[in-house]
Amino acid sequence: MRQKLARVIGGVAMMALVAGGTACSSGSDDTASGGDACGNKIAFFGALTGSSAALGINENNGVKLAVEQYNKANPDCKVELVPLDSQGSPDQAPGLAQKAIDDTKLLGIVGPAYSGESEAAGPLFNEAGLVTITPSATRPSLADQKWKTFFRAVGNDFSQGPAAGNYIKNVMKADKVYVIDDQSAYGAGLADEVKKILGPVVVGSDKVQGEGKQTDFSAVVTKVKAAGVKAVFYGGYYQEAGLIRKQLTAAGVTAPLVAGDGVNDAAYITSAGQAAAEGTILTCPCQPATEARGTFKEEYKALTGVEPGTYSDTAYDAANILLAGIKAGKTTRPALLEFVKGYSGEGVAATYKFVEGGELDPAQVKVWAFKVTGGKVVPDQEIPKS
Repeated sequence: MRQKLARVIGGVAMMALVAGGTACSSGSDDTASGGDACGNKIAFFGALTGSSAALGINENNGVKLAVEQYNKANPDCKVELVPLDSQGSPDQAPGLAQKAIDDTKLLGIVGPAYSGESEAAGPLFNEAGLVTITPSATRPSLADQKWKTFFRAVGNDFSQGPAAGNYIKNVMKADKVYVIDDQSAYGAGLADEVKKILGPVVVGSDKVQGEGKQTDFSAVVTKVKAAGVKAVFYGGYYQEAGLIRKQLTAAGVTAPLVAGDGVNDAAYITSAGQAAAEGTILTCPCQPATEARGTFKEEYKALTGVEPGTYSDTAYDAANILLAGIKAGKTTRPALLEFVKGYSGEGVAATYKFVEGGELDPAQVKVWAFKVTGGKVVPDQEIPKS
């Protein structure tokens, strides 16, 4: 049955079913078939510590806000949030996935946050029938695995990559570009999509090591400088991107760096240094989190003390989709999976409807460019689809 949630004017998105009244009906068919009305759990799966933690913390805070609001509205039937800290590592993902699967009260996952860990954990979640909604893993091939439990609350790199390429070509008008990636499932895939758009404009490309395994990028910096490019694209995450930008600047390379959502965080500026980071362009298949609908921004800041960051809002929406299902009495894994599969509703970041492969309906996907200005990542413009 498709559940349609009305937008809550001036309030919290997707809470029409989530808030108010008794949380779950203990007499529902779903609870009679094995689930319990109360005491259920959802998890956030992503980096909470380590070099990739900034984006994960953004997302976890969004999930935490959703759960706190749900529990305040439903004090007699609360949901527990379980943090699963992957440190962004595909190597740790299978063990964490099994930990989640073994907890029979855990009904759904927000995450995994990154594409590599999604590839590693996805088969286990699929076999167990445990629904996952990633707020940020964008590698297109994730949807090709035929996992019945995989859903994505953002656009994939088939939307972000071409948008980044078009921004470089049409807005920056760069006629010589160097492309670098970190060889990760996410970074390499995104770089490949950018290359397809830029074609002969790409005058050189190289690969580096991610996950904190490399800090000296002098070899690739030398190549970029010799190529005399007008822009550099990096597919990967913020920690290496910051170091590359810092070392490019130190070598006298003034060509701006362009990167994807894995770099779209204030932690990039810390890594690069404010002066070097200035002018960097960062894309995201998302709107600015600070532009989220309703009172999300204020509620998030009240909880965390900071403004929402990249994917705070999509993680919040993903959590509320799961919570809406629990609110509706879908308190077994099969029932919650079917609820998400047929879901249609409006959140603070987007309108959600999932199509083949668990993808967000392409009509709902927006890609934005952000720019580092004055030591902050600020919205630049929405990038046209073509």
